Amino acid sequence: MKPVRETPAVLGKEEEVDIEAVAGLRGDDCGVNSQDPAWKRFLRHIGPGFMVSLAYLDPGNLETDLQAGANHRYELLWVILIGLIFALIIQSLSANLGVVTGRHLAELCKSEYPVWVKICLWLLAEVAVIAADIPEVIGTAFAFNLLFNIPVWIGVLIAGSSTLLLLGLQRYGVRKLEFLVALLVFVMAACFFVEMSIVKPPAKEVLKGLFIPRLNGSSATADAIALLGALVMPHNLFLHSALVLSRDTPASVRGMNDACRFFLFESGIALFVALLVNIAIISVSGTVCNAGNLSPENAAKCGDLTLDSSSFLLKNVLGRSSAIVYGVALLASGQSSSITGTYAGQYIMQGFLDIKMKKWVRNLMTRSIAIVPSLVVSIIGGSSGAGRLIIIASMILSFELPFALIPLLKFSSSRNKMGQSNNSIYIVGFSWTLGFIIIGINVYFLSSKLIGWILHNSLPTYANVLVGVTLFPLMLLYVASVIYLTFRKDTVKFMSRREQEDMDNTEKAKVANKDGSEDDRVVQSN
Repeated sequence: MKPVRETPAVLGKEEEVDIEAVAGLRGDDCGVNSQDPAWKRFLRHIGPGFMVSLAYLDPGNLETDLQAGANHRYELLWVILIGLIFALIIQSLSANLGVVTGRHLAELCKSEYPVWVKICLWLLAEVAVIAADIPEVIGTAFAFNLLFNIPVWIGVLIAGSSTLLLLGLQRYGVRKLEFLVALLVFVMAACFFVEMSIVKPPAKEVLKGLFIPRLNGSSATADAIALLGALVMPHNLFLHSALVLSRDTPASVRGMNDACRFFLFESGIALFVALLVNIAIISVSGTVCNAGNLSPENAAKCGDLTLDSSSFLLKNVLGRSSAIVYGVALLASGQSSSITGTYAGQYIMQGFLDIKMKKWVRNLMTRSIAIVPSLVVSIIGGSSGAGRLIIIASMILSFELPFALIPLLKFSSSRNKMGQSNNSIYIVGFSWTLGFIIIGINVYFLSSKLIGWILHNSLPTYANVLVGVTLFPLMLLYVASVIYLTFRKDTVKFMSRREQEDMDNTEKAKVANKDGSEDDRVVQSN
């Protein structure tokens, strides 16, 4: 298929955008024929939602799910349900932004903000990709350790190389890679459903936990915030707005409305699968760790459950076959999430800096940066050190979320960016309220972790005072940055794809009328 090119107008200037370069090399036809039945057009839009759903099934989420189940059984399932409903709304805004503007979030940030803001946002986005990649690399290494008894540090190296091999599929088309990721999602889902069928959690208690909000116990609030904080990831917002560009959406009103609706349905299906998998993980952990015949050794492990210790716990309690199933699920989670993280890194670099590298070079660079800290920590600190690195990575992602979410909310609500397709006042109000709830939860999660560390570490008093004095101005700078992004006036105006097509059609009509008038004058003169 030939590359699709568009020329959206920015402040009266025309800038050519190669959508094929944005969407990735395509070896297949993703074109949409408006004359096809709705179900066939919907099938052509399946793919991006399943790729972004991996952020809600990555090893970092697995760890928080396991801890929530071990500490509170099924009482926090409602948090997962609400969190994924929130995620569906946020991801739909990201998809709509790409469909309507023909650009993804990183490109819009580059065009909108001053150079120093653009550079800061780019660096923060790259750090977010690396922070999201670390749990995936470590989770894959833990899976290799469980399945093949390979040391964790060697598993880290294998995780990096295997992901690069899988990413080689993108040369055959983005839909091939999407199919692989969707397959890994269903493999992981099947594995945890098998686990759940073995432990047989009480259905009544699971449903009660899913629909009746409760926060019992001193740590319930903190665990609920950790669950929500691990769901919405910054790089996912950049990724979704870019992946939808791999479909040739007509610039007509009907074409864009259909695309937005199809992407919403597809994301809903993918996130529903993610919800079921998260329910299965919490149910397995909650049932096993609260069993009456649990040994004191395994009860101690349940008190501080991590990806590494949980695998041995399941092996001891459920037998070797269940441990293998868990290892396969963890492997699928780590590998598929690593693919989407590296893919997001490509779009971020291309969007912010307009750097066109060979894909394998970009992949190698992103993967290497994530592997280095994972490798060093796993060699020095072993499995426990690698597990603590996952917690640090989750805190970094919580810190970074506003710097992707606020631009998304502003651009998706802006008439300058979305034209006549901008959100209604009700959606604007609801999405901003939702956005600040998510940001508040993440800031609280980050602050509580930092304060808890300062209060309970073994450093001398003067060192804690020095840390506090250093962190206080940084926190003020953080708050000032969030306020700046929130209240900064939207200045750069784009023509939406629909407005661009209307203008092109008007120009064509003028040219046709002019040509027709000239022909009439020639006939009359003759």
